[in-house]
Amino acid sequence: MKNIILVSSLCFTSIFVACNHAPKTKPSSEGISKEKSETKEDLAPYTLTDNEGKTLTIEFNHKRDQVSLNFNGENIILRIEKPASGIWYKNDLYELRGKGNDVELTKEGKVIFTHNDEIITAEAKDKSGQTLYMEFNNTVRTATLTLGEETIELVDQKPASGMWYKNDHYEFRGKGEKVELSKDGKIIFQN
Repeated sequence: MKNIILVSSLCFTSIFVACNHAPKTKPSSEGISKEKSETKEDLAPYTLTDNEGKTLTIEFNHKRDQVSLNFNGENIILRIEKPASGIWYKNDLYELRGKGNDVELTKEGKVIFTHNDEIITAEAKDKSGQTLYMEFNNTVRTATLTLGEETIELVDQKPASGMWYKNDHYEFRGKGEKVELSKDGKIIFQN
């Protein structure tokens, strides 16, 4: 009986302490708490190019909940909206939507700029039948590999020939249809 009372007291105390130490932030009118927007880092400006060679320079300002664009020499400021996912910014004339580097800019409802990263997917099987799923983003020069339950993010290197991606623990090399994935110097996948 003493154990039940002790356990009940500890549970009540833990709940009481947790409730009193919960963050008290009030969402802003845009649905992003002030605490989040002040701690979220702004990104350095970056430029995307569409299929026609037009460029769009994007600079996020999370403290002001806005994005600055430069398109065809015109500077454009857009305010944040509430997207289901990805990004959504707009003003009276322009609207920017996207996810990752895939973006679409419209002016008065007409699409004037579209950028989609060049993504290539492939898979390989080893002798035991294990499958390595590979997604290569040739625009930003990264690879995402999935082996079993593990997802591995790698960055492109400069190989003498073939392909070479790595991070702190993994190294992925390949030439033609032959690929090899190693972790900390030990081969974990090879076809």
